[in-house]
Amino acid sequence: MDMTQGPVAPESFEEEPSWSSIPPEALPASWQPLLGRPRLAELLGHPLAGAALTRLRRLPPPVAVHSLRTFLLADSCARTRGIAYDRVGLLAAAAFHDAGLVGRTPLGRGGFPARSAELLDSFLAGHAVGVERRGALTRAVREHMRPFPARDAGPEARLLHFGAWLDVTGRGERLVPGDRRRLSEVAPTDWFAVSFSARVAACGLRRVLPVFPVAHR
Repeated sequence: MDMTQGPVAPESFEEEPSWSSIPPEALPASWQPLLGRPRLAELLGHPLAGAALTRLRRLPPPVAVHSLRTFLLADSCARTRGIAYDRVGLLAAAAFHDAGLVGRTPLGRGGFPARSAELLDSFLAGHAVGVERRGALTRAVREHMRPFPARDAGPEARLLHFGAWLDVTGRGERLVPGDRRRLSEVAPTDWFAVSFSARVAACGLRRVLPVFPVAHR
């Protein structure tokens, strides 16, 4: 974090959105080893991807890194199994899938995943993403905390579910052996599984978590 910039006003995913994006090199230093991965690096010039990553800076740093690892693990599974999917869309979904953990608005039915899906839908609509595509991506976010994907879930929902659960719990590692360990080594978040579980529990008890400041390099 650049401490020379002085205090940073708190922001959240719930405030008036800004659709502009910042250069990849201006994104947090803890992300850079993941942003350099070819399957993520080649998306950085896409406007939707850039805007999603800019919004991702508003999450607590360990949660943001988890979101990037989730995308890369999901993509690795897709390549291993020959699954065609919306890559840029899934990156946006991964960026938003835990956004509902942060903010001021009380959570309603569906908890933080439903709130995350609402925030993603607003973001995608602001980028003129079509209804059908938005539906597939918001469903992926809304259902990512299910124990297993629904039978009729599309590829984006299945892949987001796979990546998120693998990164936190290790489930599914046999499908992409070694990937979770390698990503955790280059972009570590110590004790993330424990702290994330506590964050989710606190969100359920208090309905919403405090807003976190923007993470800078």
